[in-house]
Amino acid sequence: MMPFIHQHGWEIARLTFEHLWLTLSAMLFAVAIGLPLGVLLTRRRRWAQPVLGVANIVQTVPSLALFGLLLPIPWLGENAARLAIIALTGYALLPILRNTYIGIRGVDRELADVAAAMGMTGWQRLTKVELPLAASVILAGIRTAMVICVGVATIAAAIGAGGLGELIFRGVASVDNRLVLAGAIPAALLALLADASLGWIEKKLTVRRS
Repeated sequence: MMPFIHQHGWEIARLTFEHLWLTLSAMLFAVAIGLPLGVLLTRRRRWAQPVLGVANIVQTVPSLALFGLLLPIPWLGENAARLAIIALTGYALLPILRNTYIGIRGVDRELADVAAAMGMTGWQRLTKVELPLAASVILAGIRTAMVICVGVATIAAAIGAGGLGELIFRGVASVDNRLVLAGAIPAALLALLADASLGWIEKKLTVRRS
């Protein structure tokens, strides 16, 4: 095993970086879209079910099929990494959107009424009352989305977007378990590390809230 690691160590490190870059880029877009949209849905509740329904449909589409559907689209299909990031953003959107909506809806209305009675504007109530109290729930959604992204990003190698899935696909094609493990183990460690880190932050927020 050591000669294999020595031979492929640099490649594993490069593909791990690619995998992390794809995941973090998608998460950045997912948070930038899902968080404000989730807040908006708490103010426009009649839109909540249709919007969450669309996000749920995207979540249920098999990853390889979604990559295939997006491939012929101009501009997207020209760049595999760009296509993969858009697809991963779609998969990460539902947990963030849903938890933001549920978290803010779950804030005690009496607290919002007290804040309004104190003369707070809608923006102040959101930033100083609702978001802090809903932070742990929102972070739980981000945590789930991050783990989903790390896992689905392995499929992105099928369209040439890079990442640790390259090693897995090559290992399957050549019936080489060492290559499969060289891709699967770092991907699993990335998911565990992300889950543990965000879980620790979530716990701190929960303790602070109580």
